[in-house]
Amino acid sequence: EVQLVESGGGLVQAGGSLRLSCAASGFTFGNWAIGWFRQAPGKEREGVSHISTNDGSTYYAESVKGRFTISSDNAKNTVYLQMNSLRPEDTAVYYCATSPYSSSRYWSTPAMYDYWGQGTQVTVSS
Repeated sequence: EVQLVESGGGLVQAGGSLRLSCAASGFTFGNWAIGWFRQAPGKEREGVSHISTNDGSTYYAESVKGRFTISSDNAKNTVYLQMNSLRPEDTAVYYCATSPYSSSRYWSTPAMYDYWGQGTQVTVSS
């Protein structure tokens, strides 16, 4: 059974940092890609970042480039999202998800992903 468990969310002031973790089990980690998405109240789910655990390719939304860094530890079956210089507009529930594909064009499309975690809340105060 594929399971994804996010952790690391919380309340932080603007300009602060958080590191989210996505612990995966139930599949061969190095054969899949992992994406981070977020969803704020009343808004659609949007792609934040993506990493291929096979070749290390990474992609970012324009809104987070230079502030967020995605990485993976294949030995621990865990993907991280280091979030720096956080802004109030980063407030959302953050989800990780798995995909058998890694595409520079479609990485931010939720339909590419098969399994999702339960999400972790990130709140950035101004």
